[in-house]
This record gives sequence, C-alpha cells and structure tokens, in this order.
Amino acid sequence: MTEDHKKLRLELIIESPALRRAEDVLLDCGVTGWTVIPAMAGFGGKTRWSRGTDISESTDMVVVICIGDAEVLEPALERLHKMLDRRIGVLNVSEVRVLRPGLF
Repeated sequence: MTEDHKKLRLELIIESPALRRAEDVLLDCGVTGWTVIPAMAGFGGKTRWSRGTDISESTDMVVVICIGDAEVLEPALERLHKMLDRRIGVLNVSEVRVLRPGLF
C-alpha cells in the first residue's frame, strides 16, 4: 500500500436553493474543490421524499462532497453548521485516506 495521507471528507446534504450559499462558504474558507451530485430520494424526520415530485425544483436536495486538510475544513464546518440552523440538511465529516494528496 502507498504512503498514508489522511484528510477530512465533508459531506453536506442540503436543499438545492442553498447550494450557492454553501459554495460561498467553502470558497471563503479556502476549500480548493468539491463535487455536487443530486440526491435522488431519502427518508428522515418521519418524511419520505424523492426528487422531482414537487411542482418546482426548490425542494430538491443535493449532496456536496469535499476532501481537504482539517485546517481548511474545520472553519467551513462551523459556518455550514450555523447555516443549517435555518435550513433542511445534514452535515457530516469523516477521516479518509487519499492516494494522491496533491489533489487535495
């Protein structure tokens, strides 16, 4: 196995209208990259939901994933956590090993 390079992985599931605000937080904190994918369906808070079942896309959810150093992601986590006080969403962080640390 190659040398061990530990990073943090931040995963945010949030309403699509809040995506731009979340991306602004990541940029402000110095995060150098992330990926956004559509969340297709889910269940939580006794409610089942699925993408595209409403008249508008305003209730659709997206998943934002980014990997980086703790010094960069910790401030972003704090700000995103505060942002979720007023929005629907889930935020989690985990430690991961990356094979190409220069990308993160």
